Amino acid sequence: MRVLMISDVYFPRINGVSTSIESFRQALAELDIEVHLIAPHYHAPHPDDERITRVPARQVPLDPEDRLMKSGALKRALAAVGRRFDLVHVQTPFAAHYAGLKYARQHGLPCLATYHTHFEEYLYNYVPGLPKAWLRAAARQVARRQCNALDAIIVPSSAMHDTLGRYGVTRPIYRVPTGIPIAHFDRKGRLASADFRHRYDIPPDKPVALYVGRTAHEKNIGFLLAALPHALKLCPEAILVVAGEGPALPALRREANALGISRQVRFVGYLDRQTELPDCYAAADLFVFASRTETQGLVLLEAMAAGLPVLALAALGTREIIEPRRGALPAPEDPEAFGQLMAAMLNDPSRRAAMADEARAFAREWTTEACARRLANVYRHVRC
Repeated sequence: MRVLMISDVYFPRINGVSTSIESFRQALAELDIEVHLIAPHYHAPHPDDERITRVPARQVPLDPEDRLMKSGALKRALAAVGRRFDLVHVQTPFAAHYAGLKYARQHGLPCLATYHTHFEEYLYNYVPGLPKAWLRAAARQVARRQCNALDAIIVPSSAMHDTLGRYGVTRPIYRVPTGIPIAHFDRKGRLASADFRHRYDIPPDKPVALYVGRTAHEKNIGFLLAALPHALKLCPEAILVVAGEGPALPALRREANALGISRQVRFVGYLDRQTELPDCYAAADLFVFASRTETQGLVLLEAMAAGLPVLALAALGTREIIEPRRGALPAPEDPEAFGQLMAAMLNDPSRRAAMADEARAFAREWTTEACARRLANVYRHVRC
């Protein structure tokens, strides 16, 4: 089978959509499904293979990390790939959605899309001048119209399936989470831990709580900073590591200074997924997460594969990972209570060790290979 995949975002832009695309591309190839990807060109280096077409793109206003593919260049790219595909899979709801749907209809191909992002709870962070209620209503209306124009929709969690149903989406919806490469993150090695801690001036005996992800406003990292002073009252040696980059990073640094906790916080920036990130997980004692807008929460599974207990808000897509309580605990939505529970877990090595075993076992149920087989089945069903 040959699939044309189109996305408004891909590496070197770091986010969950890029990670999901790459994960599925590699795993689908093992199932004899060839995926040709069309994505924006970025100025940063990006090693590509022959099945990736880069399209000239311009910077998105108010969001310097992203790019919008130029319509003429995208049209020429689609003409150049020809008619050799069996279906079209759209990954994002911007230029990729409209171009992909048009291409599919012109060539009589089924078109499906993955709904990765909960835009209803997202847009107001990037369009601050408009009322939040109006933006939410607009996001719901656009999502409903776009999804109902497709042949099928893929969502990464049951929560997003229910959300689209409430929007009035009537097309078939399939739940296919993004899997993770379990073996890559299962590196709870002392050497990796020591190297990472030495690099970022973290003493070997200090308990470390870790956040991994974009430092974006919708990730609610300020909640973790607000919780840390309460944790420090009960666990004075605790250190919070924030691994990631994004538009909120300067504000988060200022917030840490204002709270008087800058010495207990390490902003370590973006870490290479193949080398540095597994070492970062190995160096931590507890994974903490406060986002309310995740449609799945891949980093929670990565942390669990590394044997890290998880303390996180159970909201939207993360519920399916947290609420089974297999290596993860749902956290209170109050910074003081969150901080107190974080300290209790950091102060209890035996509890963390038991949760680590549960976390690894749970993560093994979310392998890349298993999720790719589910997506392949959706492709076959949509083609019929």
